Amino acid sequence: MRRQKRDQASRAFNKGYNAGVLGKSKEMAPQNPTTRHSWLCGWREGRADQWDGMTGVSGVHKIPL
Repeated sequence: MRRQKRDQASRAFNKGYNAGVLGKSKEMAPQNPTTRHSWLCGWREGRADQWDGMTGVSGVHKIPL
């Protein structure tokens, strides 16, 4: 059975969140304006979680699926 394609905005948010938690630069954001906004929102939330110490085992519950 085929898997449904995910919403591009949610995929961009999740990728941005993961990049933010890993401490990567926001310059890695995609150039497409619709996905860029979602990616940057995820990146900001990921950076905030990294600064709050939500990395490793303490941040497992925040990992988007």
